[in-house]
Amino acid sequence: MNNNAQRNQGSRVWVTAQRTLLAAAMVTALGGCAWLGSSKAPKPADLGPNVVNLPVRQAWTLRVPSLKDALRVHVQGDNVLVASSDGTVVSINAGNGRENWRAQAGKGLQTGAGSDGRYAAVVTTGNELVVLEGGNKLWAKNLNTSAFTAPLVAGGRVFVLAADRSVTAFDAQNGARLWTQKRDGEPLVLRQQGVLQAHGNTLLAGLSGRLVALNPDNGAIEWESPLAAPRGTNDVERLVDLVGPASRIDSVVCARAFQASVGCVDVNRGQTVWAQTAKGAVGIDGDAEYVFGTESNGIVQAWSRTDGAKQWSVDRFQHRKLTAPLVLGRSVVTGDESGLVHMLSRNDGSHLNRMNTDGTGVAAAPVVAANTLVVVTRGGGIFGFRPD
Repeated sequence: MNNNAQRNQGSRVWVTAQRTLLAAAMVTALGGCAWLGSSKAPKPADLGPNVVNLPVRQAWTLRVPSLKDALRVHVQGDNVLVASSDGTVVSINAGNGRENWRAQAGKGLQTGAGSDGRYAAVVTTGNELVVLEGGNKLWAKNLNTSAFTAPLVAGGRVFVLAADRSVTAFDAQNGARLWTQKRDGEPLVLRQQGVLQAHGNTLLAGLSGRLVALNPDNGAIEWESPLAAPRGTNDVERLVDLVGPASRIDSVVCARAFQASVGCVDVNRGQTVWAQTAKGAVGIDGDAEYVFGTESNGIVQAWSRTDGAKQWSVDRFQHRKLTAPLVLGRSVVTGDESGLVHMLSRNDGSHLNRMNTDGTGVAAAPVVAANTLVVVTRGGGIFGFRPD
């Protein structure tokens, strides 16, 4: 259930319920209001000429149907899985840009894909969990509520984090429901990717403002650690969901609580290491030294992974509506709504390079596989970049 090593290897090459659903849509609109096009929206500052300090070339490009929503791009070894809003799921070899397979879930999708290399799982807009094997539909199960987080496929099971804050495990081969863990919480949930990942033989899920550890065999809660607490006088103000992607290095997992904080948890001890106030709406990334995030106003921020002390910040991307970042060797990579891909120095945030895509806006956090930076746009463009 541990995929941290393959991610690190890729980086080293570069360097050395109805109310819930209605409320979720409202909260997403509120949380992303700065992202909505408007004649009154602040105009981003001109970035000036692109001075290349880290040469990168476009190695390949593919297309899928356009993405209405930002669906997470999943990395599995040298392959990436891209899920399009119309129900298309495509597996791509990041090394050469060729398709391994392409499948259709049958309905539009409201989650990205999760995979263990054999099985791939998505959730449709009809609240149906669909599992694919080798590009063919293996089985489908109706869920009791919506899900906005890509399923986790690991250990022969498919885990689903649903909008009612339940976590359910299914047998990956036949779809048998193995267990469900449900907890009460605040009445609102974000309509975007949450936190659901593995650490050894522990299942980690973001439930409200807490990182919760569950036993993957039976769903029993082993511990929970807070990263943010509900505040405010109404349900919208009190929303503190964790948003993905999260960053795990060894036994420390760092994550963002929506528009509230960024913090780290020692999952061996089940204790919060630190939490700092941060106003962002997308996930984070990090390495052994730093944690990086993009705030809602476009400021890129770096914190110390050890104690949360702020290390540096840059404000030249304000109002550009940035994706969650990716740490890639000596760079931090993020995309914006105009389709630009920005590479910053991980040490101080200085400019390294800037690449163009198709101008339709980068749809999700960039990923790396097979020594290739993979970027997906809202227009359905998939771009592979490599060091030059």
